[in-house]
Amino acid sequence: MADDLGDEWWENQPAGAASSPELTEKGHVWEPRRIVPCCMYHTVGGVPGDKWRTMKASDGEGRGDTEMMQQETAPVPALSKKTRQPKECFLVQPKETKENATKTRKRRKKITDVLAKSEPKPGTPEDLQKLMKDYYSSNRSVIELEELNLPDSCFLKANDLTHSLSSYLKEICPKWVKLRKNHNEKKSVLMLIICSSALRALELIRSMTAFRGDSKVMKLFAKHIKVQEQVKLLEKRVVHLGVGTPGRIKELIKQGGLNLNPLKFLVFDWNWRDQKLRRMMDIPEIRKEVFELLEMGVLSLCKSESLKLGLF
Repeated sequence: MADDLGDEWWENQPAGAASSPELTEKGHVWEPRRIVPCCMYHTVGGVPGDKWRTMKASDGEGRGDTEMMQQETAPVPALSKKTRQPKECFLVQPKETKENATKTRKRRKKITDVLAKSEPKPGTPEDLQKLMKDYYSSNRSVIELEELNLPDSCFLKANDLTHSLSSYLKEICPKWVKLRKNHNEKKSVLMLIICSSALRALELIRSMTAFRGDSKVMKLFAKHIKVQEQVKLLEKRVVHLGVGTPGRIKELIKQGGLNLNPLKFLVFDWNWRDQKLRRMMDIPEIRKEVFELLEMGVLSLCKSESLKLGLF
């Protein structure tokens, strides 16, 4: 082989070599190439690449094959920062916080909402009878439920929501002055007014000043007053009016501090509503205590017509 690269050495090959071309590994016809240093290639093309590249020596029959080889061996230029392909962006939805969840939740209707929109209706004796049947229907027979029915004669005129407490008591008990003068028994009262709380009892006592006159009134609730103290007070003096809660009145009857036989009037604070718009019989605890109190001799006194019931 000549040292001069310009020497076309393949032209001096033997005749047999030209007539029988060799096949490459891929099955293509072998073509003579010349090897060009990388520095020469840089001066010609100016494109960075491998250390050595092969160039086609002559334009013969294998033009297409050599171009494919050059395309396979040609390096892919690195993408610059400006020409980088854009990345896919995904919008992440913010997680729903507890505050937002509570805002979107539908508000349940409460009994206060229903009562606020409804018109107030005065209580009737039928309401009391129905509540008693509903309360005892689960544990009493049909015959026992019939025994709970009270005659209409034992009920006083119900409040039509136009009366104050003093005016209502004057209407249902016009002979109150005569009754209280004849009453001289201790450990008893002539009239009981039952309400749902101690605060309500104080309000009722203040609102009945026009009716009570010189009558002796006693607070019958558990707030700041012990049962033993109330029993001693009932034993010492004569009391005409008692205002309190059903739980404390029931406890006084159990301990023998209050006798129901001289009782003439039992009035329920039926139509008054608290801040939650509940009547006293809408509260399960109060309703239970009222019915237990009725069974402690009140129902028998009503049936004997010695006791009258009123719904204020």
